[in-house]
Amino acid sequence: MKLEQLVTFEAIVTTGTFRKAAERLNKSQSAISNAIRLLEDELELTLLSREAYRPKLTAEGEIFFRESSRVLAQMRELGATAARLRAREEPELCIAITATLSLQHLLPVLEEIDRRHPATHIRLLTEVMGGPIERLMEQRADIAIATLESVPLDEVETQRFAEVTIRPVASRRFAKRLGPGAKSMTAMQTFPQIVVSGTGGPENKQSRDLLPGGRKWTVSDFAAKKQVILSGQGWGGLPDHLMQDEIAAGTLEPLVVEGFPPRHSEIFVLRRRDQAPGPVASALWSLLVAKGTETLAPR
Repeated sequence: MKLEQLVTFEAIVTTGTFRKAAERLNKSQSAISNAIRLLEDELELTLLSREAYRPKLTAEGEIFFRESSRVLAQMRELGATAARLRAREEPELCIAITATLSLQHLLPVLEEIDRRHPATHIRLLTEVMGGPIERLMEQRADIAIATLESVPLDEVETQRFAEVTIRPVASRRFAKRLGPGAKSMTAMQTFPQIVVSGTGGPENKQSRDLLPGGRKWTVSDFAAKKQVILSGQGWGGLPDHLMQDEIAAGTLEPLVVEGFPPRHSEIFVLRRRDQAPGPVASALWSLLVAKGTETLAPR
């Protein structure tokens, strides 16, 4: 029994036909058929029924496929391990993070990585909404740090890293115009809600937490959003870490808005399962996981 035969068997089962398996493996259909025939002869089992248009697993084939899939997964893990052992330090690593995350969680980790691996150039990209995940899945980032919204969980490895709270606020002058107490959705719809446009694909271009039917202004990042809100020209949600000083000074005031409660989000560090990380990416991942454990530990 050869590894190539198991790979061929898996390709037939997952694609559904000998022809598609041949296309996936870049082989002739006759080579695919011959590989399976030799495997069945060696095992003295019929793994696939050829009676219908599409090959179908026999009862024995079902069991064999389950076990062979486990073996192939282990072989691929061994291959990834070998790739890591062969790898030299990466010349560059790209980390895509959500703009709602405070960099104070990340900077100590990057400082340690720079100390250990000074030859590796770090690219740190701040993205909004689906931007970090899109970069990761398109292989334009080695690691993403974001929420799990719209994440293909079967394709990525995840570890909890931090928690973020976004709450609605307005400038002192704007809050005085609104008056004390909770604000209804109807009352807030007449004032501009300042929102940040996403940096992911078309489905991520609009900010979350939009007040239905309300006016809105769209800006490109949280720094601009904060500045517009401070100017008194609208209201919107900001992460706590971006407005601690302004809340303490009274230049920004929290709002209680119907349909817009504070949103508490869990932030995760993510990497693709099918990519073999190099030595620096592996070290970075380990440090991020340790930092997340420390940050989220009960006080």
